[in-house]
Amino acid sequence: MAKVPRNFRLLEELERGEKGLSDGAVSYGLSDGDDMLMRQWNGTILGPHPSPHEGRIYTLAITCDMDYPERPPKLKFITKVNMTCVHSDTGVVDPNKLPVLARWNRDYTIETCLLELRKEMVSKDNRKLSQPPEGAMFN
Repeated sequence: MAKVPRNFRLLEELERGEKGLSDGAVSYGLSDGDDMLMRQWNGTILGPHPSPHEGRIYTLAITCDMDYPERPPKLKFITKVNMTCVHSDTGVVDPNKLPVLARWNRDYTIETCLLELRKEMVSKDNRKLSQPPEGAMFN
């Protein structure tokens, strides 16, 4: 099967994100509509029920380098969150600690990453972590 070129793939993801074709738990889109390389994205995760994240809205910066989708995107929380896969001082998601990034497959998407982060929020290890005040941001 032929590989879809990077920009076509990202255009498909952009269309899906803009049309809100997921279940509404996550959303994503380009951070700058003039970004012809489609590198910088914004993502949003609605905190899952039941968890300490319930009712919260988390925003992320997503970078799709030129080797995407062969390599995973870089994910960084803007909204403060305590999770085992997130560096507590920067908000950067550690690709070695989030299984979807550690075992990346070119068929995964930005949406896949956001949904997996949302699932991770209710994991046994993350469920018991206290969370920063709502609205707190990483520097």
